Amino acid sequence: MKILIVDDSRAMRLIVKRILRQTDIGDHSTIEAENGQEGLKQVESENPDLIISDWNMPEMNGIEFLAAVRESGNNVKFGFVTTEASEKMRDLASDTGANFLIAKPFTPESFEDSIKPALNL
Repeated sequence: MKILIVDDSRAMRLIVKRILRQTDIGDHSTIEAENGQEGLKQVESENPDLIISDWNMPEMNGIEFLAAVRESGNNVKFGFVTTEASEKMRDLASDTGANFLIAKPFTPESFEDSIKPALNL
């Protein structure tokens, strides 16, 4: 499984990669992007199985990125890891086509609880 991690913070991308290694979601490789525009390029060239994205990023934020992915006809599994966890934000994410939203701070268990159902694991 190929996982695209999109976050403007290099430290957060590393944390997400470390947390993913601590989960039981199976063998995977990761690729990275710093914002939604870079993420779109990675989606086109790498065809990931799962996208984990931040919400607040420069250039193109997470919701704009998700909308662009869905508008292109791509139904890749997509989730957010963000501090934006209000019910309104969860509804917006879901309505735009997100499969899950993991609120910061998070644990390996919260990743598994969100990702496994999205991937039917």
